[in-house]
Amino acid sequence: MPTRMPFLSKTASPDRYSLLKVNAKENRRQMTLYEKILWDALREEIPSIRFRRQHPIGDYIADFICLREKLVIEVDGGYHEEAAQKEDDQRRTLDLARMGYTVIRFRNEEVANNTNHVIEQIKKQLFNE
Repeated sequence: MPTRMPFLSKTASPDRYSLLKVNAKENRRQMTLYEKILWDALREEIPSIRFRRQHPIGDYIADFICLREKLVIEVDGGYHEEAAQKEDDQRRTLDLARMGYTVIRFRNEEVANNTNHVIEQIKKQLFNE
């Protein structure tokens, strides 16, 4: 009888699955304040859509992902403004796009100060509003 592979292994790189799984679990335990704000808002404002948090995809761990709609949501802190991190983020977005995912990014400040706008942007992407 074949061994059933865990769900995460279907989206994570096979050679990095174990490490990504451990890191994702730790990230879920230690979510940032801004990730918590968005997580609560997603569950409250868009309950019909299932999001996963800190989900391995390819070689990455997405802050939030809707697998059904192939949507990745990233919450970016201040270090994402640094040149090297911007390059990494662009490469990551391109890699995920090649896998068929749409990536949308929000700064911490947007999530904290304008959560309704963030949710509206996510709804537009999900429902083509």
